[in-house]
Parts: sequence; structure tokens; C-alpha cells
Amino acid sequence: MFALARLSVIGFIVLTVIYVSLSLYSRAKRRDKLEAHWDEQGMTGDRDAFIDAGLKEYDGSLRRKLILGVYIIPVSLVILIIYLTNFY
Repeated sequence: MFALARLSVIGFIVLTVIYVSLSLYSRAKRRDKLEAHWDEQGMTGDRDAFIDAGLKEYDGSLRRKLILGVYIIPVSLVILIIYLTNFY
């Protein structure tokens, strides 16, 4: 039982580090794309407001939610392996 608790805590910490890294990387890439779009189109007005609006839209996007798969997929695989090892 102690081994499962230790696996869970360490796994949660590792997955959280991976999630935060992926989230920050994806947000930075989106910011870069918005800045490149602004430069290519030669838009006028407030550049920061355009980027903030694009990032706010990104926060509600499907891509942002898919990054949560970092938690769901490994935990599901570990549960499946434990089940198959013990009960099949």
C-alpha cells in the first residue's frame, strides 16, 4: 500500500511538472504566432490588446484542454497495467 502511495505522489509531481512545461510552451508558441500574424498583416492599433485577446481565446480552446491528457493517459495506463497484472 505504501508503494502505491509513493508511486501516486511522485507520479503526480512528475506529471504536474510536465503539464506546466507543456502549458507554458504552448502558450508561448501561440503568442509567437499572434505576433507573427500582427507583423505579416501590417495591422494598426494596439498590438498588446490584440495579443491579449488572442491569448484569452486560446485559454478557452480545445488545445488547452487536450494538454490535460498529460494526467489522464498515464494514470489510465497505470490503472490498466495494475488491473491486468492482478486480475487477468
